[in-house]
Amino acid sequence: MSNTIRENRCDVCLYKSYLFNYLTKQEASWVNLNKREIVTEKGEIICQEGEPIKYLVYLREGLMKLYKTGQGRTQQIISIATPRDFIGLLSVFSNTEYIYSLAALEDSSLCMIDLDIIKKIILQNGKFALSLIEKMNRISDVVLSNKVELGIKQLRGRIAHILLMFADKVYGSDIYELPVSRKELGELIDMRTENVVRILSEFRKDQLIRIEGKKIEIKNKPMLEKISELG
Repeated sequence: MSNTIRENRCDVCLYKSYLFNYLTKQEASWVNLNKREIVTEKGEIICQEGEPIKYLVYLREGLMKLYKTGQGRTQQIISIATPRDFIGLLSVFSNTEYIYSLAALEDSSLCMIDLDIIKKIILQNGKFALSLIEKMNRISDVVLSNKVELGIKQLRGRIAHILLMFADKVYGSDIYELPVSRKELGELIDMRTENVVRILSEFRKDQLIRIEGKKIEIKNKPMLEKISELG
């Protein structure tokens, strides 16, 4: 279960989103008084499909997955949220219930901001509202772009793309621990688990990567980039 942690003021928080630079002192005070800071362990579900939306969720540290559950309890990972990201922003203002579930891929810390307070600020602060809309559009562009790009790639191209994404956009290192299982990796790029395992094994044999448990080391990045590009 998530645990509440020490409250920090938004105006001096090291993890503050640039969006909050547009708040007045009074509005920042409202946010401070109407937020919960929590820490969560890997695997913990923060919110589930069908639950009423009460909060705007901001990821301070860690990684989260946004996913939908289909028939037979199968999952489809929609996106992975990285630090200083608002999660579920695309649906939080258009629905009264969550249409996605949110779970931690690693130990994480979050701010849960009362959604009614955010709506109140939007109604009176045009700069904040416009910045929030711009943020939502950028998230939408990234999600759609990734889905289209993955959809036109062959299986090897999808695996190369996602390995490079974790290296370049998530960890900033060619050596990292894969935060998802082989099954979750398949859910993220719409592949069967056995194909994920097979292609990772092929990449290892071709000395493109080194695998040690969940630890991944990209050894031939130019070739991996070429496979990703050509699909």
